[in-house]
Amino acid sequence: MAIEPDSANDRAMLEAGAALAKKLTGAENELPPEGPPKFTAGSKPTFERAQTVVIRRKRKSHTAAHGGAWKIAYADFVTAMMAFFLLMWLLSSNNVGTLQGIADYFNRPLQSIFKNGPGASATTSPQTDEQKKQQQRQDDAKQLEALRAQLTTLIQHKPTLQAFKNQIKIDVTTEGLRIQIIDDKNRPMFDKGNAELKDYTKTILDQIGPVLNGVPNHVSIAGHTDALAYSGGAAGFSNWELSTERANAARRELIDGGMSSGKVLQVRGLADSIPLLPKDPTNPANRRISIVVLNQQAEENFRRDGATDTVNVTPGSPLALPSDTPDAPDAAPSP
Repeated sequence: MAIEPDSANDRAMLEAGAALAKKLTGAENELPPEGPPKFTAGSKPTFERAQTVVIRRKRKSHTAAHGGAWKIAYADFVTAMMAFFLLMWLLSSNNVGTLQGIADYFNRPLQSIFKNGPGASATTSPQTDEQKKQQQRQDDAKQLEALRAQLTTLIQHKPTLQAFKNQIKIDVTTEGLRIQIIDDKNRPMFDKGNAELKDYTKTILDQIGPVLNGVPNHVSIAGHTDALAYSGGAAGFSNWELSTERANAARRELIDGGMSSGKVLQVRGLADSIPLLPKDPTNPANRRISIVVLNQQAEENFRRDGATDTVNVTPGSPLALPSDTPDAPDAAPSP
């Protein structure tokens, strides 16, 4: 039952007691009821701003070192450049033997793998003497073929030789690589009946000579004439002497042009015995200089046949000794 205050003092005391009770019971800390604030007439609304929370994130710096990976990449780059310049230096070499040796070095391991199977070792059994000779002949043939390609390229791209390409013939024979400089009716190598070289013939020989130093093979030089008999010269002078002198003149010019003098193994004159055009022996094309870069087999045969240092005597047939009288008896054996 509510107690009605009797006077203003009682009412004030009740209100103070109620306020004290609220304070003791924590009623003041209770949140206001939800809903819009209520305003009374003449009151001024107040607003409270919500607290802003700021979160700061620290960024990681990207300037830290990446370790030693760049050193490995740089070392690979330097190694690749060194290998590239080494390859360029090797390819710029004009020595056919050197280039062939490099090719053989890289080809031989592959050959052994293909012969013995993928699981075989790169090492091979020792070669016999016959196998070594066969391998040397194959290498020799490759060197001469490379020389042929080099000379063909030189003639096609050298302006001083390109004008004479129809007079230069290169082929392979049983003796080796043959280079023939052929006479032309309008452009002869020599004056008629003369062994003095024309200026353009000297130019051809000067360009060919240094290229022959690229292989270790020796050369044989031969002179040829047509079938027209030589006349007007000294007694006994014929196409044989003329062809020999022309071959020797070519030898001197090759050496003057840069070919090593030690490469010459033979100089010979063949006159008109081996015509280039057998059906037309008087044709100017039969007059020519032939330079043969001898293969290994031809050189061995030449040296073997020309360097016999023993005399075989049939047993029971003593050597005949020179004597003043044709019927002189054999000398008596010494006791």
